[in-house]
Amino acid sequence: MTTGGTAALVRRPDGSARATLLELLFDVVFVAALAMVSKLIAERDSWSGSGPVLLTLAAIWWTWSVTSTTTEFYDPDQRPIQAILMVAMVGSVGMAAALPMLSAGHAMVFAIAYVTTHVVRGVVLVTTLHRQRHRAAMERASRFMFWFVVSGVFWIAGAVAGSPNWRLWTVAIAIDLLSAAVRYPMPGLGRVPLDQYERTTGHLGERYQQFIILALGDIILVPILEVSRTHLDRFRLAALLCAFATMLMLWQIYVFRAGELLKAGADARRAARLAPYTHLVMLGGVVCTAASFDLVADRPTGTTLTSWLVLILGGPALFVIGRILFTYLVTAIVPWRRLVWLLLPLLALPWAGGWPPLLVTVVVALGLAGAALVPASNVRVTRPGLRMRRPQP
Repeated sequence: MTTGGTAALVRRPDGSARATLLELLFDVVFVAALAMVSKLIAERDSWSGSGPVLLTLAAIWWTWSVTSTTTEFYDPDQRPIQAILMVAMVGSVGMAAALPMLSAGHAMVFAIAYVTTHVVRGVVLVTTLHRQRHRAAMERASRFMFWFVVSGVFWIAGAVAGSPNWRLWTVAIAIDLLSAAVRYPMPGLGRVPLDQYERTTGHLGERYQQFIILALGDIILVPILEVSRTHLDRFRLAALLCAFATMLMLWQIYVFRAGELLKAGADARRAARLAPYTHLVMLGGVVCTAASFDLVADRPTGTTLTSWLVLILGGPALFVIGRILFTYLVTAIVPWRRLVWLLLPLLALPWAGGWPPLLVTVVVALGLAGAALVPASNVRVTRPGLRMRRPQP
């Protein structure tokens, strides 16, 4: 239920951890933007051409991540926060619409959509919290806004010429990522206090799960859109089935066998700070995997180009590596079994170039199946979610 803007904006510790319907709609809009990123990667002939696309992926993801952190710290049922979510959705649409035409003079559309989303969020939060005289929360919002204004200068300057100045945009996204890593230091206010990261609740874990699971749907959506424009034969049908199997295996790896990610105290603080970066790696894996199946669905037979091999093998590998990094950085546990299964498909690399793309994807799917389904002798029981299930006495 929507409440008025006079209620306390900061989320209560005992508040509901469930995502609101507006937050779910917010996720869907961003997942649509990710599908566009996958299509653009599939159209690139080399990794040098994919680099700028991956930079825009980082910008799209950072918009989602920071906005989701906002709904973790502030009450998403309050009108100011709902307004922030709606502005972020509009910004996502603007960024997605500009992606295919960045080099054709639409770089400014992307830059304005990105910068406006973050600056408007800061203005709404700072003014509302000032009225409510919530000093600590207002200082937190001020730190965030300060650094997005700084990076915004580089985003806008990099788009003035019409086409992106990728050097300036690289500086801009680096400012956004690094300022968060050092807790948004601001002259006169210092950094975000560490105890604010300890306020992490089940809501944040649920938000990350929901978004990654929705993003995994692009692995089957993108090749279906490709097949819908051509003839559906048995090879393309097999490619779709392989895409579906790969999606399920990555889902299994992410949700059910991820290990302990959020715990009380210092580990919760560490997880909250690391999640945006490790999930960016996983998201890169998702969009590359979706791009690879876009290519395989178009031409499942014949020899496999080197650039295709990089996507087919590298996409799932990037996702699993991101998952392993998150588990290790939060819990100091290395899931060696998963790492071994991840490396097995690479043994076929010397011969895979002469194989049909469909066969290469089957080999990768089998490796993922081993990582997701073959139990280890010391595996700990987990449940769907980000928390460990306590062993039964």
